[in-house]
Amino acid sequence: MPIQQNLKNIKSQLPEYVTLVAVSKTKPVADLLEAYNAGQRIFGENKIQEMAEKHEVMPKDIEWHMIGHVQRNKVKYMASFVSLIHGVDNFKLLKEINKQAKKHSRIIDCLFQIKIASEDSKFGMTELEVSEIIQSEALSELQNIKIVGLMGMATFTHDMNQVKQEFTLLKSTFDNLKKLSTSNFQLLTLSMGMSGDYELAIECGSNMVRVGSSIFGSRSYN
Repeated sequence: MPIQQNLKNIKSQLPEYVTLVAVSKTKPVADLLEAYNAGQRIFGENKIQEMAEKHEVMPKDIEWHMIGHVQRNKVKYMASFVSLIHGVDNFKLLKEINKQAKKHSRIIDCLFQIKIASEDSKFGMTELEVSEIIQSEALSELQNIKIVGLMGMATFTHDMNQVKQEFTLLKSTFDNLKKLSTSNFQLLTLSMGMSGDYELAIECGSNMVRVGSSIFGSRSYN
């Protein structure tokens, strides 16, 4: 039962206020069920199609988090069930999420993705871009979404000082933007930290961590 044991070990080290998202992308349903049976209820996927397929066959009390880059034309496939969308990195995407949520009479929680990494391959917005969106009338018109926090991904590097700087930047961005709360923008969640750096992320102020390989073992991409 390595998955159950891994989960137990990680949860025993997490402060109570930190939410654990089990990143189950590419993993078979059997693995997810093992985690589910060990008490895990929040799962993160990075492909909408795969998440929708798993949602079909898994127990219905699971919270599904979309943690990958979101294409606007795919939002409709998850709008009926997704609990939290982590990677909202532009206003057009937010509008599409709002539109699809409305069709299902839902309000979908979202996180704005902030670019903190040095790599060009990482998506995200700047603090300025986010503050402009928050203060725009256009955002207040979106009644079927709620921005509940920020998400960021650190540079893929062994230099933990750099990672710490990036996490610290995200936390200060979070603190600055928190002051701007509106009816559908109230920052509560700071999602940062993955298998290799979640302990450091928590030290830097994270209250949601996305852990995959430390729970399910290394990923096999076919």
